[in-house]
Amino acid sequence: MFYRYLLLFISIAHPREIFHWAVRYSAARVMVVHNHPSGSPQASEADLLFTRRLIKCGDLMGIELLDHLIIGDNAYVSLREEGLWQQENC
Repeated sequence: MFYRYLLLFISIAHPREIFHWAVRYSAARVMVVHNHPSGSPQASEADLLFTRRLIKCGDLMGIELLDHLIIGDNAYVSLREEGLWQQENC
């Protein structure tokens, strides 16, 4: 039962879904934005791991990831602004 409940609140994206549109439109840079339904915009460990994957995939394709923004209740967090951007930190 907990598993079903959890699925309502998480959605896992894959880097290929993110970069599909960047490649299709020959973009040189992308910015990723998502929301946290909980209202807290603080980055989770999963957010940091996903950002690291996006940076690596973008590097392979020559598409720069400009930032990863997380939206919460009347607030946002920029991983770049928060200093969580360096690959060893994210």
